[in-house]
Amino acid sequence: MYETSRLLDAAEALSRLLRAAEVPHAFYGSVFTAMLSDAAHTDEIFCIVEGGASHPFRRVRHACAGSEDITTVVSPWSSRLHATYHRYIPSIDIEILPAGEQGPRHLDSSKVQIIRRIPFLTMSEFIRAKLKAWALRGTESDAHDIVFAISRYWNKVDINRIPEEEMNEFVRQHREAATGWTELQRKYRE
Repeated sequence: MYETSRLLDAAEALSRLLRAAEVPHAFYGSVFTAMLSDAAHTDEIFCIVEGGASHPFRRVRHACAGSEDITTVVSPWSSRLHATYHRYIPSIDIEILPAGEQGPRHLDSSKVQIIRRIPFLTMSEFIRAKLKAWALRGTESDAHDIVFAISRYWNKVDINRIPEEEMNEFVRQHREAATGWTELQRKYRE
């Protein structure tokens, strides 16, 4: 577990480097729900990066080259890139994900929102990405994030971005999400 404020500091530092290199990006993970709920601790942060003319990992490595605060390392056993923020002990690790893998393919203003000077996925894209992660991993932390988001922020969600079958299955297994999902469906039927 990390202090949420430290993860946000790391995200802001990485975001500055990526913006300077004009690399489209957005953060997501349990850090998003921790920030919205003012939770002191969380343990998950990802940065989704768009590719463009070169692979997203190459763009991130190039943007971070020469930084004293952030280094990057490729995990050969998992083909993942990690950006490590060294201003804190322990250091903060941010996993880099290519756009389209767990988030949207294109990170434009309809899919990204700025909160505290940090780009995050919109609520719709966050729920969509978390549903995909939950379907693959089935973790309770993913389920908790989905329940929190759909229960409190259903009115900010574009139902067209939420896969209906997956959400219905999620609600069957997590009844506490039913009210938010029902309200969202009612909103779009009117």
